[in-house]
Amino acid sequence: MDPMIMKVVMFFPAFLFSLSFHEFAHGYVAKLRGDNTAEMMGRLTLDPLAHIDWIGTVALPIVSIISGLPLFGWAKPVPVNPRNLRDQKNDMFWVALAGPMSNILLFIVGLIVYGVAIAVFHVNLNKSYMGIVFVFLYLNLLLAFFNLLPLHPLDGGKILERFIPYNWNRWLLDHQYHLNIALLLLFISGGFYYLAYPIQYIVVGSLDLVRGVVL
Repeated sequence: MDPMIMKVVMFFPAFLFSLSFHEFAHGYVAKLRGDNTAEMMGRLTLDPLAHIDWIGTVALPIVSIISGLPLFGWAKPVPVNPRNLRDQKNDMFWVALAGPMSNILLFIVGLIVYGVAIAVFHVNLNKSYMGIVFVFLYLNLLLAFFNLLPLHPLDGGKILERFIPYNWNRWLLDHQYHLNIALLLLFISGGFYYLAYPIQYIVVGSLDLVRGVVL
């Protein structure tokens, strides 16, 4: 198989699932807090087709994978009506936090499955399987950390909103377009490598730690 096609095959399904799980988590926590908008609009699902944005979920990530740039993309945001939440300010914090935390949960589950595969089933993970494990862990940690950046419309902006004065948050909202352009330029210029490299080290260190514990 062509190396570029193999690269897309390894990265894209894991990316699509992780994004879908991320959006599902937003909708699920919103429902727990009183807002079932996502469910009514068919977005409270793990079905990737419900969350796909053809530019952010398909085109841009595939270009990133093929070009070797750090993965960059997004899904359609799950609709949340804050007026339906029991405590709008605090509940929006938890709804926003659910996205990054869902990817950290997948990262932890991935490590556990990796450890069980070695310790219990004595699976001999060859280079291809190790590549898939690494990609899954890397993508979820990348999605978690990227979405925690304290900017709108990222989850980090909504999380930060819980703790900063109204005027500060108003400034972030008013300058959202310019900040998004800055993020895009940062991606194009390769600036996201400064985020990607530490995540790679964390993933490699975590895999080494699991191997050291179970072997």
